[in-house]
Amino acid sequence: MARRLRRAKAEINVVPYIDVMLVLLVIFMVAAPMMQPGVVNLPAVDRADRALDVKPLRVEIDKNEALTLVDGGKSQKPADSAELLAMVKSLSLTQERPVVIAADKEVRYDAVIKVMNVLKKNGVQRVGLAVQPEK
Repeated sequence: MARRLRRAKAEINVVPYIDVMLVLLVIFMVAAPMMQPGVVNLPAVDRADRALDVKPLRVEIDKNEALTLVDGGKSQKPADSAELLAMVKSLSLTQERPVVIAADKEVRYDAVIKVMNVLKKNGVQRVGLAVQPEK
């Protein structure tokens, strides 16, 4: 009786790998619509701002974080953000005036945000940042 020798198969069974890939594909297809990408709404470059019927109040923050409120040609130096808020409210009694914050380049971001936050929380609807265009 002769014995038959069996040879070992040198093939890779790819069926389990395909099953795993299909399961991962289904998981990603279900999860992808749920992920919210970061959305940033940027203004168009060619769109101009509408003309303002009133001059905005200007809050200047120097590099020592000292506040100055400028209304036309008059400037006042409030001691803190609470006094600044009172001045802004008194200057815009008749109509809502926008406020522009002009901060020195070296001022910490936190100082600018604190001033903006105080104004926004207390009813100033239009607060913006002043920038200098590049040359």
